[in-house]
Amino acid sequence: MTTPSPERSSSPGSLRVGVQKFGSFLSGMIMPNIPALIAWGLFTAFFIEVGWTPHAALATVVGPMIHYLLPVLIAMQGGKMVHDVRGAVVGAVATFGAIAGSDHLIAQFNASLPEGEDALGEVHMFIGAMILGPLSAWVMKKVDGVLEGRIRAGFEMLVSMFSGGFVAFGMSLLGFFGVAPLVNAIMDVLGRGVEWLISTNLLPLTSILIEPAKVFFLNNAINHGVLTPLGVSEVDSAGQSILFLLEANPGPGLGLLLAFSVFGVGAARGSAPGAAIIQFFGGIHEVYFPYVLMKPTLLIAVIAGGATGVGTNVLFDTGLRGPAAPGSIFAVVGQTASGSYLGVILSVVLAAAVTFVVASLILLAGRKKDLESADDFAEAVAKTEATKGKSSAALSGLAAQASGGAAVAQKKIERIIFACDAGMGSSAMGASVLRNKIKDAGIGGVSVTNKAVAALPGDTDLVITQQQLTDRAKGQEPDAVHVSVDSFMDAPEYDEVVEMVRQSAEDDGAEPTEAAAQGAADEPAAQDGPGEILTLDRVRIHSGSATQQEAMAEAAEVLVAADAVTEDYLEAMQAREETVSTFMGNELAIPHGTGEAKDAVKASALSVARYDGGVDWNGQQATFVIGIAGVGDEHLQILSRIAKLFSKAETVEQLKAATTERELHELLSSIEQS
Repeated sequence: MTTPSPERSSSPGSLRVGVQKFGSFLSGMIMPNIPALIAWGLFTAFFIEVGWTPHAALATVVGPMIHYLLPVLIAMQGGKMVHDVRGAVVGAVATFGAIAGSDHLIAQFNASLPEGEDALGEVHMFIGAMILGPLSAWVMKKVDGVLEGRIRAGFEMLVSMFSGGFVAFGMSLLGFFGVAPLVNAIMDVLGRGVEWLISTNLLPLTSILIEPAKVFFLNNAINHGVLTPLGVSEVDSAGQSILFLLEANPGPGLGLLLAFSVFGVGAARGSAPGAAIIQFFGGIHEVYFPYVLMKPTLLIAVIAGGATGVGTNVLFDTGLRGPAAPGSIFAVVGQTASGSYLGVILSVVLAAAVTFVVASLILLAGRKKDLESADDFAEAVAKTEATKGKSSAALSGLAAQASGGAAVAQKKIERIIFACDAGMGSSAMGASVLRNKIKDAGIGGVSVTNKAVAALPGDTDLVITQQQLTDRAKGQEPDAVHVSVDSFMDAPEYDEVVEMVRQSAEDDGAEPTEAAAQGAADEPAAQDGPGEILTLDRVRIHSGSATQQEAMAEAAEVLVAADAVTEDYLEAMQAREETVSTFMGNELAIPHGTGEAKDAVKASALSVARYDGGVDWNGQQATFVIGIAGVGDEHLQILSRIAKLFSKAETVEQLKAATTERELHELLSSIEQS
């Protein structure tokens, strides 16, 4: 039975995805500016009056840096994410308007205070920057879209400069009169809420929200949207903030992984020590999330540990000078305020100890059941990657460990199928790469083909899918060996599969069956060349960068112009990315529609665009974006050739070195056929 595709509605799942995307966007604005926050923290630690080496002149850097520089940097990054450098510029100007508006409001309020009352301090416009940076860039992008193609030749630069100036001016007025009072009110409410939690000793209860949010990748919205702005303001007034430790404390994750190292079973126990090292010293907290998802009652353990750590910091009145990103013990200690080392280190130790004890009790209580279902860990890793919604080297490493012991087939492998959502692009290229590896290894009698997950026949020996599709593939092929990969071009799992196939052939010792011997016939029929599928006018080279949406829009535009697809195909491409990323590895992405988009495809065609500035493709860097439209198997032969080319780093460099579209087209057209 075909697994139904998820409905795109306002369900709890789609709400979670929305919060994840929002949090990821906030993280994208904050994380690149963490070095600036660290530099500001060092100026504070060394040179303010109560710092390690007080210096009155150098201390004057602290105030302007936090009040002007850091918000403007955040706004520029947010603007750049939406509309490149132009968006960054207008976002920065708009944020200056909000900063000035906030200062004006606070000056008016302080002037009205009775003599002797404490004046309000500055509100640092971090939240304002996170609003105005992307918003201003979006407005600029819309204005540029309206003006595109309507400016008389010779006046483009003049119009570009003045339109940018007018947008920046207008958005800075919005910042002054609209965003500044809004953010001041938000910061006042949030600040009072935190003060109340601290004064009533309830701050440890925030772990009830934060720890589960981390496991489901919802923490970025809380951390970067609320805790970082409040924490930075608190550091400005008090020199440290406990808020930076609510989410970053590595103790709960360490305690959980140590419990699995001692009392876990199967792949979970075997992988836990390595994961503990990555989590505690590398600061990659997501490696412990699969262990919690495998046994959700362990949320009690990490909540208890997190609350213990927060309570310890409250008791000792300790904190950090800035965000600890990533949440490594090295980052935590490096950002610890002077005089807070004992409390901070103790908070990590006690959080780990409490989590270890509670998790150990839970694991021991369910040990008998765990021994009967020790393979749940691989499923939990896949679920974690699906929850995150993008690839992760750390989680892929766990997946490899999880499947390492279970991937040894006990039967002869004669039929391998690559499965993707639509069965027309990524799976075809992956099948080609593996087919060549098996051929190079001198192994015969093995059929390697590609299909959509929904079209899996039910009698396959081995199925290869991306992590997000493995569960669906298992439903279609319950008796097959399943291998999950993160990248179809350069997946390290390919070598393991080749060795598995070799071993199964040696163990069986039988002649290839008739069906297996026909494996070569399952490959796309050879053609003399790309023909009309990839013509010169569909190859483009761009010196700059583009967003993922812009790159997909261009691919769809070329395919529409080629009369290969209808206007609806772009929406199908976007729907495909929401399900599974089409990033293939080796700087290649191949956007194409979902299996339900067949009606939008009129003919087979490819588009090729090279972006020398790169495209951020769901967290991966793509240089080449190949749009695909396929009717039947007409396009599979050239996809097979492209797969051969992009499977080798040296040939990818040759493609990047091509100076003209014609040269690039000729390289793509001259790939050696197998």
